[in-house]
Amino acid sequence: MTSPTGRRLRAWVPTLQDTGEALLTLTTTTLGLAIAVWLLEGVRSDTPASIIAAAVVVAIGDLLLGAPLRFLARRGSAVLALGLGLLAQVAVLWIALGLVPGITADSVWDVLGVLVLTAIVMAVGRWIMGANDSDYVIAVVVRRARRHARRQGIVERGDGAPREAGMLVVQLDGVAAPVLREAIEAGLAPNIQRWITSGDHVLEDWWARIPSTTPASQAGLLHGDSGQIPAFRWWDRDLGRLVVTNHPEDAELVEQRLTTGKGLLAGGGTAISTMFSGDATTAYVVMSRSRTKGPDGGLGPGPAYVRFFASPFVLARAVTVSAGEMVKELYQARRQRVRDVQPRISRAGWYIILRGISNVLLRDLNTSLVAEALLRGDPTIYVDLVDYDEIAHHAGPTRPESLRSLEGLDRVLGTLERVIAVAPRDYEIVVLSDHGQALGATYAQLGGESLLDSVRALMAEPTADGVDSGTGEDWGPLNALVNSALNLSNRTAVLGPDQGRPKVQAADELPDVVTVGSGNLGLVWFPRVPHRLTLEDFQARWPGLVTGLAARPGVGVVVVDTADGGLVAIGPRGLVLLEQEGAEPEGEDPLLPYGPRGRPDLVRAARLPHTGDLLLISTVGETGHVHAFEGQVGSHGGIGGAQNHAFLLHPSHWLMDDELREPVGDAEILVGAESVHEQLIRWGAARGLRP
Repeated sequence: MTSPTGRRLRAWVPTLQDTGEALLTLTTTTLGLAIAVWLLEGVRSDTPASIIAAAVVVAIGDLLLGAPLRFLARRGSAVLALGLGLLAQVAVLWIALGLVPGITADSVWDVLGVLVLTAIVMAVGRWIMGANDSDYVIAVVVRRARRHARRQGIVERGDGAPREAGMLVVQLDGVAAPVLREAIEAGLAPNIQRWITSGDHVLEDWWARIPSTTPASQAGLLHGDSGQIPAFRWWDRDLGRLVVTNHPEDAELVEQRLTTGKGLLAGGGTAISTMFSGDATTAYVVMSRSRTKGPDGGLGPGPAYVRFFASPFVLARAVTVSAGEMVKELYQARRQRVRDVQPRISRAGWYIILRGISNVLLRDLNTSLVAEALLRGDPTIYVDLVDYDEIAHHAGPTRPESLRSLEGLDRVLGTLERVIAVAPRDYEIVVLSDHGQALGATYAQLGGESLLDSVRALMAEPTADGVDSGTGEDWGPLNALVNSALNLSNRTAVLGPDQGRPKVQAADELPDVVTVGSGNLGLVWFPRVPHRLTLEDFQARWPGLVTGLAARPGVGVVVVDTADGGLVAIGPRGLVLLEQEGAEPEGEDPLLPYGPRGRPDLVRAARLPHTGDLLLISTVGETGHVHAFEGQVGSHGGIGGAQNHAFLLHPSHWLMDDELREPVGDAEILVGAESVHEQLIRWGAARGLRP
């Protein structure tokens, strides 16, 4: 018998790995049931054989329910997928406990207890045995793919069978190149280390320009244009309100402003857990499309969500391990306080829940969705994994808990590598970051006041109506997940504060001043003035404001436009004209701490169309410490420290184009996310992935 492609079909025979995975799942399920019988009064068993039989029935029930669940998922929302998955797990377990002689459960609450206990046992058991949790999340998908691949005559990647090319781009959010190298040396990223030492991949740096923040970098990486994004959030004079990129309608607005329809994922690509779509055909958990029904505008999320939520004990395991992650966060935060680790910030509130969800549930879901896309044969796939970035913001970029999060991300890469082995395309993996992070006490910790307080004081208007928006990047991926799940069409983000979004028209209703913090980049607007203010305007209105800000503790430079001389950078003890070639500093050069990219980065950032009337960058210490204008001990958005040193890990036989490189210090590297986008486009075109 042959396939449509002419290959001789082979009968599927389970491999040793398939058998081992099945036995491990059966063993942990059986052990979980046994512990539930021991601990729960409402669950009883007469013999060990009945427990084993119940575990077998659970496995069979999962197989039988897969097809109808996928059918229903195509016609509903992700909420329906989640609900169906949870109900399916409870139903299968309850049926098993009811059908198998010698084992019973008194109520549905007892069944839920069994579900939770079994999930805990499975998670602990796999950890003790050194098994990869991500493998279990996608085990059913991979087994189905192996059966299909062998029937098509494809045994494993590298078996000599010709396959179309594919590219998987995995973004490790916020991981600086030096941090990744440190993690490799510490043995925290063995898969990446193996790729590099074997010569399969090459690790290179690239420079993330100001604003070195996720929306700007992702816009550049996915669409080749970040010019509409001056920070993570900003005041839009035309709209008369703040634009916040982790709000669905604002992300959609920004993408409309920058897309040309020819993004990195155009022509059938898939975007997963990103800020923008890259013009992908299919998009899961993507902020700019989270108000659109379905991954590609259809009625439902498709079977991918259900396969994740309906696999036996996956959802219960994810919830259980998420709770464990929250407990771990409480312990690690207390450890910082007890040891008086400095600098540090409070790690309470929403972040505790966010860490548990993003570092377990969202990562597992992303892994499952990527595996589905790989096995569908989508030509180009891009996924953003945020684990490290979230922890590093609150703990610090090189603190133990931040570095240990890279272990989980490396395990995901290992899992996806195994999926690629049986995928219909010959995928190459590119791993990159969008920026790094830099450590340092916050601006408020240093001077005892917020940026808005400083501006009001120097305006001599302490009661001026102001908006201060700088609460970090929290709730971004989770917002996209929740909004996608609910298929919202007229609402903003579900979780997190609204962060001040006045939708007003009359000039007298606008705030007097708006301040925004994106890491150690601070922006200031005066919305009641319909145009950008110049230095001369400031000297006439508030004579001491600009120089006063430059003299504040923690402020390294203030950039402002002038009527005749162009942009000027003003520091505590000197200034320099930025756009006059050969202009010498007056007094101390305020740009000296920012290195060779200081001047060009500041000029570009200060000329972006939506930038502030004033642009501030914090001081940079000798050790690379910066001071965020928001509540983050690990930050990015400006310049200084490791925040601009992103990395690009690519196949060694994919050569970099020298004309795209620019000198940065002693090295020549890619500068700006747009250059990385162009390099990815060229690699994709060479492999026939572009339309």
